[in-house]
Amino acid sequence: MLRRFDIRRAKPREQGAQFDESYYLASQWQLIWRKFRRHRLAMISALAIFFLYSIAIFPEFYATNDYHKRHVKYAKAPPHTIYFIDEAGNFHLRPFIYDMKQTLDMETLKRNYAEDRSKRYPLRFFVEGLPYKLLGLIDTNIHLIGVDEPGVFFPFGTDELGRDVYSRTMHAARISLSIGFLGMVTSFVLGCLIGGVSGYFGGSVDLVVQRVIEFLVSIPHIPLIMALSAAFPPEWSSTEVYFGITVVLAVVSWPPLARTVRGKLLELREADFVMAARISNMGDMEIIIKHLLPSFASFLIVVLSLAVPGMILAETALSFLQIGIRPPAVSWGVLLQDAQNIRSLSQSPWLLIPGLFVIVTVLSFNFLGDGMRDAADPYKQ
Repeated sequence: MLRRFDIRRAKPREQGAQFDESYYLASQWQLIWRKFRRHRLAMISALAIFFLYSIAIFPEFYATNDYHKRHVKYAKAPPHTIYFIDEAGNFHLRPFIYDMKQTLDMETLKRNYAEDRSKRYPLRFFVEGLPYKLLGLIDTNIHLIGVDEPGVFFPFGTDELGRDVYSRTMHAARISLSIGFLGMVTSFVLGCLIGGVSGYFGGSVDLVVQRVIEFLVSIPHIPLIMALSAAFPPEWSSTEVYFGITVVLAVVSWPPLARTVRGKLLELREADFVMAARISNMGDMEIIIKHLLPSFASFLIVVLSLAVPGMILAETALSFLQIGIRPPAVSWGVLLQDAQNIRSLSQSPWLLIPGLFVIVTVLSFNFLGDGMRDAADPYKQ
């Protein structure tokens, strides 16, 4: 009995020893990944961000209609209601919608819509529809969801001109999310290089760079962004305005990161591995890029994840104030222009749906950043 007891006790000890060995032999990134997986809210946020960026990459696939097309018969139409049970009480595995009829109230001139129960259209997945080029390369006409012609499907309703809000929201994700990503990358490169040079060389270089950073930080960001955006020539195309907004957001956002990188490099520039790199005749910029910046890469990744929502909010605010992205290009801020008066909100509250995408995106990035910060903290178990 004693021998059997010892055998049973040996297996958990062996498993614990294997776990301890794998823990101590794991690299820094493996330890970060282990701790990050335990943060459920961050994992859910990462999935949400992945889904949102899949929309930004393939908006034509997710869209149900041409986002520029005007459906005159359905101007200011409410979102379609999806049913599984028909009027006779029969349950259908395939969901369906009813067509809508428009009537005009001659006293208030308000458009009223009622369901036409005589016309029922089942929802179909991977349905053929408007042709488009997938990633600008592959000709296809497959869409995620839709209905058979002559039916139309408006999951988020339509605007005052009869344009599908859902399809416009899908296409707007491409501009809003890509501006956040490109602005973040540009700001990250500027902040790391300028802050790295300032912290590594010190002396007069550090003095000049820090005075420039202090000057930029002292200027209120919102008036500065608005002034730079308003300075765009009116004859600029939508593409030129897009890249102009990206540059403006990057120029305004790099100083705080540069100051943080400078402090880290002041701490690490006299470390042994830096001295070894200097003895081996390695160049100064090579030491900064290959050795110093990677030494606190986990911190920089957290900064990146928390910088993107600020970029997205700034672009949304500029477009909402009509000094950002200009029609016919669409972003979430451009779509929210239609919901900036009480009349539109009272008659068409679904025009605020693009704002929900902004909220979900910002919250997801913030939760993701919190999870990555906790995972990268060496003192947090």
